[in-house]
Amino acid sequence: MARQDFSFFHSLRVRWSEVDMQAIVFNGNYLNYFDVAFTEYWRETGLPDVIAQAEAGLELFARKAVIEYHAPARFDDVLDIGVRCAEIGRSSMRFVLEIYTTDELLVSGEMMYVHADSRVRKSEPVPQDWRDRL
Repeated sequence: MARQDFSFFHSLRVRWSEVDMQAIVFNGNYLNYFDVAFTEYWRETGLPDVIAQAEAGLELFARKAVIEYHAPARFDDVLDIGVRCAEIGRSSMRFVLEIYTTDELLVSGEMMYVHADSRVRKSEPVPQDWRDRL
């Protein structure tokens, strides 16, 4: 994708504790970055947050995460993390995420979530109002 394909970005600065002995962001931290950006994206949609979802017993379960590394981030870099909904199935939603510093693509990936009844751990259809907003 291209940076302009995203209408939502969340920025964060790389902290010292997130870099490894190679002086670059430790690879596992990118999933945390994706999660933070996805949480802010979801907040922006105005759809039920994780607390409201838990109270309703209908939550998003992480099903799949994919990360592709293109270039490293370093301590004190400001990262812009783009998030967009790429596909909605019956009960699943696929989100594409990309991490940039200025215009350089560092990391791309996707997250897939399943809308499910958390009491019985079975998938449920994505509500129509969610589809309309996403």
